[in-house]
Amino acid sequence: MAFVLPDLPYARDALAPYLSAETLEYHHGKHHNAYVANLNGLLEGADAELSTQEDLEGIILSAEGGVFNNAAQVWNHSFYWKCMKPGGGGRPGGELAKAIEASFGSYDDLAKELTQAAVTQFGSGWAWLVKDGDALKVTKTGNADLPLKHGQTALLTVDVWEHAYYIDYRNLRPKYVEAFLNNLVDWDFVAANLAAAE
Repeated sequence: MAFVLPDLPYARDALAPYLSAETLEYHHGKHHNAYVANLNGLLEGADAELSTQEDLEGIILSAEGGVFNNAAQVWNHSFYWKCMKPGGGGRPGGELAKAIEASFGSYDDLAKELTQAAVTQFGSGWAWLVKDGDALKVTKTGNADLPLKHGQTALLTVDVWEHAYYIDYRNLRPKYVEAFLNNLVDWDFVAANLAAAE
């Protein structure tokens, strides 16, 4: 089975002015699409166990090298798009807010820790809010690495590869992270991920 590029859950210009249509055109249409195409090409030449695998998470957990990198990046990006919505951001409510307060003390403390992880990730990578055991934690991963490989459940991610923000923010990664948290995060999606992980 060939993997296909998932549609964005909103129009390409729907996250403007925080992320431009041009950014999404390149990030989704070029970068994400290239990971999908590369993965399909690599699976054609892989051993039978991998090449017949239809579960992306199964491939991620069993593969290494180029197959892992491309499969993980397909998963990471598909997840990242769902972490945002037009008119998003602000503070979460309900059970998610209670879980954040239990693990971090306050939403402000979570935002500070997530921002720190995103800004200090050296080179390309991701900052994550994860469920790890009974607690919520902030973590960061380099390149294609992801919480799934570490027995954690991803709840939210911030893509800090330069192609995620360079068109709109140039070298100002902290400004991009601030805009992401204040204006783009889909807390309903994060809350649904937490509920599914309970």
